[in-house]
Amino acid sequence: MRILIVEDEEPLADAIARGLRREGMAVDVALDGDEGHEKASVTRYDVVVLDRDLPGMSGDELCREIVASGALTRVIMLTASGSVADRVEGLSLGADDYLAKPFAFDELVARVRALARRATPVTPPVLRAGDVELDPARRTVTRAGQGVDLTRKEFGVLEVLLAASGSVVSSEELLERVWDEHADPFTTTVRVTVMTLRKKLGEPGIIDTVVGSGYRVPAASRVE
Repeated sequence: MRILIVEDEEPLADAIARGLRREGMAVDVALDGDEGHEKASVTRYDVVVLDRDLPGMSGDELCREIVASGALTRVIMLTASGSVADRVEGLSLGADDYLAKPFAFDELVARVRALARRATPVTPPVLRAGDVELDPARRTVTRAGQGVDLTRKEFGVLEVLLAASGSVVSSEELLERVWDEHADPFTTTVRVTVMTLRKKLGEPGIIDTVVGSGYRVPAASRVE
């Protein structure tokens, strides 16, 4: 999942970003409202972690802009005030959730994951292609019942491909959905990751290369 953190306290923003990356998420950071607006305008994020009190464009205004855009992006607001009135006001702006500072990081992770599930088409408990199964909730992959040890990026690529249900996914889309803004679009990162993923999954291969278009898993299905 792709996350944007808009927080002007740089140490806090960096700490949240590091923590979410450890959870396997692709994370971008903006340190003021204007930068956050610019990034949210050009990249589809699953969740925006948004501080209300920002320099430049306020968090409230940015929240309104995201909601007005019609994007599926979900917004969780962070604030130093946890009063009922403030929570009601934040939610009335269109925010999907609200968390007062200071907060427990595990709670933030749980809330971000819950919002991300609402930002994308409903994902079933397990994604499958042949005898390969991926469980997004447990972050596990098995083949013929045997565990397959994948890196976070390999897991992310496989999850996106399986969730596409047989449709072609371009390298550019994989780069956007699995990596963050620091990824070089001209590198062979995606190709190399797909190559190592294929090796770990073994034979028969389940990932097809569609020349000039991207990759797909033809047999991908959703297990309800």
